[in-house]
Amino acid sequence: MADTLTFDLVSPERLLISEEVTMVVVPGSEGDFGVMVGHAPVITTLRPGVVEVHPSAGEPKRIYVRGGFAETTGDNLTILAEEAINLADLDRAKLEERLAHAREDVGLARDDEERRAAEMNVAQLTNLIAAL
Repeated sequence: MADTLTFDLVSPERLLISEEVTMVVVPGSEGDFGVMVGHAPVITTLRPGVVEVHPSAGEPKRIYVRGGFAETTGDNLTILAEEAINLADLDRAKLEERLAHAREDVGLARDDEERRAAEMNVAQLTNLIAAL
């Protein structure tokens, strides 16, 4: 179709999405931006956030990405994500439990390296819960 673009979302584990869509909202490092067919060519880094995919028919899909790269070439958009999680697959209660344990880990850290790792985990879980 002339009014759709080909969208591919790839994580290190697998190809998550490969389909024709009308629009994708991307969490770029400089801010969110929408991509539709005919978009100017762009390559950018991604910040942790939600990719919102608008298919030709049906409800938008929301996928949390934890960094990566996006490239658009006019009628194609490819996202290479460090990590990608379909928000529809997440359980808020389990995430909040994981966050509570992660906050405990910060207090139990034996050195600065452990503390930084635990704080990063807290930040990632907090971002994921906020995305829900």
